[in-house]
Amino acid sequence: MHVADTTQPISGVAERYASSLFELSLEENAIDAVASDLSRFQAMIDDSADLKRLIESPVFSAAEQLSAISALTEKAALGGLVGNFLKVVASNRRLFAVPGIVSAFRQMAASHRGEVTADVTTAHALSAAQDKELKDALKAVIGKDVTLNVTVDPTILGGLIVKVGSRQIDTSLRTKLSTLKLSLKEVG
Repeated sequence: MHVADTTQPISGVAERYASSLFELSLEENAIDAVASDLSRFQAMIDDSADLKRLIESPVFSAAEQLSAISALTEKAALGGLVGNFLKVVASNRRLFAVPGIVSAFRQMAASHRGEVTADVTTAHALSAAQDKELKDALKAVIGKDVTLNVTVDPTILGGLIVKVGSRQIDTSLRTKLSTLKLSLKEVG
C-alpha cells in the first residue's frame, strides 16, 4: 500500500525556511533538539492569543516583532538555532509562516528518520499504552515508523480520526451518529 508523504499543504515560504533550518540542524546534528524547541514554540502560540496576534497581524512592524520575539525566546530559553532562526524570521516579517515552518520541519525530520506522520484527532488525550498501540497498528499497515501529531477535540464525542497523507480513517462517534441519522431519514 502506498501512502503519500505529505499530510497537509505547506506554503512555499514555510517550506523554504523549514528547509534552511533543517539543513542547519542536520549540519549541527541537532534535528531532535530543534524539533523539540519548535514544538515548544508552537505550543506557546497555541496557548497565547496575544502571541498568535503578534505572529498573524500585519499591523506590527518588523522591529516590534523582532523585539517581542527576542524577549520571548530569551524568557523561554529558546536559544541556539531556533532562537536565532525565529529572530531572522521576525526581522524578515515572515512570522505568519511559523506554523507552516514547524509543520514542514516536522515532516522533514520524520522523513529523515524514515517515519511517517499521522494526524490524529481524539475526544480525549491518549494514554501511553493507547499511543503505543496506535503507533504499532499504523506501522503494521504502513510499513514505516509512525509519529503521531495528536489533537484533542471533544466534539467528536469518541473514537478517532486518523489522517496519514491523503488517507483518512474516521471512526469518530460524531460521524457514526451522523451516518445513522442520515440512514434513519432515508428509511422514514
